[in-house]
Amino acid sequence: MALRIYSIAIDLVRRLRPLIERIGTRDSNLADQLRRAAASVPLNLHEGAYSQGKNVRARFHNALGSAAEVRACLDVAEALGYLDQVDPALRDTLDRIVATVHRLAR
Repeated sequence: MALRIYSIAIDLVRRLRPLIERIGTRDSNLADQLRRAAASVPLNLHEGAYSQGKNVRARFHNALGSAAEVRACLDVAEALGYLDQVDPALRDTLDRIVATVHRLAR
């Protein structure tokens, strides 16, 4: 079962790449955490789409937690002055992913 939100999550990772690189010049640990969380969203979405039974919900819950972690990493990067305000369109995309995955995880 292919999920439409998967391609949106991949696009989010692509759009986060320059931010991850910028954060990495100031804080390699935060950049790595953001990179891992961002990559985890589409990986768990795709795995959940092809899982069965209880594993489906577990993968979607993992994707949801990772999406929330991406949001927190961006908030921390802003608070520490590593980034100016994150593009609202990027945050909207992240919110769309969170809302969709929340529905999938129920």
